[in-house]
Amino acid sequence: MAKKKRIVRDKHLLYTAAVQSVDADLDFFERVYRRKHGERPHSLREDFCGTAALACEWARRRETHTAIGIDLDRPTLDWGRQRWLPAIGDAAERVQLLCSDVRAVQRPRVDVIAGLNFSYCVFRRREDLHDYFRSARSSLRDGGMLFLDVLGGSDASEPIEEPRRIPKSKALDGTRVPAFTYVWEQVRFNPVDHHFECRIHFRLANGTRMRRAFQYDWRLWTLPELADVLREAGFAGTEVYVEGWDDDE
Repeated sequence: MAKKKRIVRDKHLLYTAAVQSVDADLDFFERVYRRKHGERPHSLREDFCGTAALACEWARRRETHTAIGIDLDRPTLDWGRQRWLPAIGDAAERVQLLCSDVRAVQRPRVDVIAGLNFSYCVFRRREDLHDYFRSARSSLRDGGMLFLDVLGGSDASEPIEEPRRIPKSKALDGTRVPAFTYVWEQVRFNPVDHHFECRIHFRLANGTRMRRAFQYDWRLWTLPELADVLREAGFAGTEVYVEGWDDDE
């Protein structure tokens, strides 16, 4: 008898496998922080955290680590609370998950704030982005760092549908996620105001398609704009790190 293919239809598990690189991100934060301060950070806040996979893995890494996850979407936050927290054991006591606007939370102060997966692009007005950065600055301890990832490049403003094969993996709670195809779609871009609409789709091994599993209505912010607003919000400076840069290309 032929074996049946295992299929995972949970969009949050698929998102975590396709979009997030939790271990690599945390390694990077620690490496940059240690280079600046000669010691590891101990407290982390994950803004726009979704299921809070990053915050939970941070708490699980070391007994000295504490983590906060903040998101406005309660169902997604509850998914992480019910799925990830039991999986990390005693470390769950060092994780605080808050359903709130990230601009409304400034205590306790932390060593590192992560605003990943371009989620800050939800702020389409400059004053709103400034308010977020100013609030984040007030939420950091002396020497603290805010880490953001940036969507850019020559293709960022072009309508595209880009599939990528995701290999099988294991989720934070041990769930085995079979290989699947992740599709990033850039639907439209307005060059006048940088209004940017994107979608995420999934194609599963049995041919099932999950269309519009996630949809985004953003503003595409450029590196110079982000650097300017960060300085205006009180940050001492900014640094840009490029992943996979090839001088020959």
